[in-house]
Amino acid sequence: MTHNLVIQSLAPLSDAHHKPLLALSRGTRIVQTDDHALRIENANPAQRLDIDAYCGTHALDFGFIEAGRALGDFGLAVMDMDSTLITIECIDEIADFCGLKTQVAEITEASMRGEIRDFNESLTRRVALLAGLDAQALERVYEERLQLSPGAETMLAGVKAAGLKTLLVSGGFTFFTERLKARLGLDYAHANTLEIVDGKLTGKVLGEIVNADVKARMLRDTCASLGLEPSRAIAMGDGSNDLKMMAEAGLSVAFHAKPVVRDAATVAFDHVGLDGLLRLF
Repeated sequence: MTHNLVIQSLAPLSDAHHKPLLALSRGTRIVQTDDHALRIENANPAQRLDIDAYCGTHALDFGFIEAGRALGDFGLAVMDMDSTLITIECIDEIADFCGLKTQVAEITEASMRGEIRDFNESLTRRVALLAGLDAQALERVYEERLQLSPGAETMLAGVKAAGLKTLLVSGGFTFFTERLKARLGLDYAHANTLEIVDGKLTGKVLGEIVNADVKARMLRDTCASLGLEPSRAIAMGDGSNDLKMMAEAGLSVAFHAKPVVRDAATVAFDHVGLDGLLRLF
């Protein structure tokens, strides 16, 4: 099996990178695909560590992609929400409205780094701190603080044009995933439901918590419903809660991710936006 090495940059790529990258990758030819990306044909994936070191020094992103692979070969694009499709962690911003952002964010960070092994416990602890908060805070977070990650809309337009279905699966909350599903024209969305009584958060989540196992199951089940093997799914995420669904997919993208996720993914985007997915093919 032959591979191409795709190099991407936020800034226009300098020709000065061509010679060292060709040598490091042991490839045969460089094709500059646009101002921000190039493809090295017949690159050797065993050179990953050397390429990683070079790209880290020069603020470049890279990925080894099977030669001849096309975006349209996949059938489903699966994405995490918080810090992947959007720039914020919604629960941290909700907590800000009751003066608890620091405490909640500390738990969020530890969980996403994989330091808290039980995501259910992590989420339950954080949501409990929100008890009594006016549910209007959710609307304010959506309207005032939620922003799409760079390249999100371009990426979604590209995967839809290639015929892929889209699934947003999140350990966050349906209040946000359902709005994003409608706004962005996503095919499927799955997340946790916050209990609200008399206009106040109760500090509880209703039903099954969307943890790493559930995310992986949602990817498999959605693929099955579409008549696809999981190998025809692309999974994008940033935290340890995404690792199992990323392991199921044929292509995984770590987006501005924690080191444990970056190390496990097929491709890591540390600099470019989500639209970097389109330049891989």
